[in-house]
Amino acid sequence: MGALFDPFSEEYFADPYPAYRRLRDEAPVYYNAERDFYALSRYDDVAPAQKDFATYSSAYGVDVASVHSGRWRGLPMMIMMDPPEHRRMRALVNKVFTPRAIAALEPMARETIGGFLAECDPAGFDGVADFAALFPVEIISRMLGIPEGERQQIRHWLDAALHREPGEEEMGPAGERATAEMGAYFLDLIGRRRSDPQPDMITALVEAEVARDEDGASTRLDDLEITSFLSLLGGAGAETVTKLVGGALVALADHPDQWAALREDRSRIPAAVEEALRFDAPAQYNVRRSMREVRLHGVTIPEGSAVMLLVGSANRDERAFADPDRFDIDRPVTGRPNIGFGYGVHSCLGAALARMESRIALELLLDLVPRYDVDREGLRRVSMSNVAGYASVPVRAV
Repeated sequence: MGALFDPFSEEYFADPYPAYRRLRDEAPVYYNAERDFYALSRYDDVAPAQKDFATYSSAYGVDVASVHSGRWRGLPMMIMMDPPEHRRMRALVNKVFTPRAIAALEPMARETIGGFLAECDPAGFDGVADFAALFPVEIISRMLGIPEGERQQIRHWLDAALHREPGEEEMGPAGERATAEMGAYFLDLIGRRRSDPQPDMITALVEAEVARDEDGASTRLDDLEITSFLSLLGGAGAETVTKLVGGALVALADHPDQWAALREDRSRIPAAVEEALRFDAPAQYNVRRSMREVRLHGVTIPEGSAVMLLVGSANRDERAFADPDRFDIDRPVTGRPNIGFGYGVHSCLGAALARMESRIALELLLDLVPRYDVDREGLRRVSMSNVAGYASVPVRAV
């Protein structure tokens, strides 16, 4: 195609959707020669690829550089595993995120979200910096067992690790320092739990045993494995809801009739959350390694290639969703599910928690600002690897 698709360009960070549209129409299997990756952009290619772990492996990392090197250079995270190892590790924390377990967390989540929103002045506040960035990390960190007063630091470390300057593909020195500091913090906390167990998830992971092979032989998790769980759960729990709520605030300000509809009938809030997830997915893409040669749309993807699965593009594909660039909380449910929280074995473990938090946030925002607007001049998007959304959404009641 004529214009280069670069997921680390300033244009991409500002608005990825025009590039996605062109990819879908002109190059549904796109090859970026400069960065040496392929990209799938249509829904009917991205969704099956997310499920096909035998062809598109997660075991080589979640970024292009790791796939090229043939190994993931960070902690041994669950999202960098394929079945059966992935299945065994995921089973350790599955029970924390069952529908019943999430429902039991709602009073705590509502109290936490309401507490942060109570600090916001409806005459003018930042919907992200003053609100949506704060409560998700507080909730997931509390679930993990991170002491009060230390939880917000997790968010700062994560933001630094994910940040990319335009053109920067790999983590910079500030991100590396943040990652090291967060790892050291978790290792110290794990050590404290080994000597002084508490009723929290960190202690549960310390005491858990995992089957290492199909024969059923079990061992305890080591400190690095537990650290990887904490980093993954903390990161996903903090970033996803922040970006989802921030995007919903902007979309609903652009469609005040739909905000009014939620005000009149709050039972429609879950549908609004789902549409916000489709419209501007917090996780824009996953990177996989092709385990065999793939022929698709006349293009051959060689074995061993880095393949970017563009979830954000798939959810805006007009072949799957009618009028996809229109935000519509009454969008009909079709046979193609929203894949904003992933699809297949790597579907988001905390999706139910994220949906619950986002629903509560919108409910309480309706109370605080029944009618509101955002300052378009003050909107600022993040520039991050894999993640997209707003860093700043200035809000005022009208």
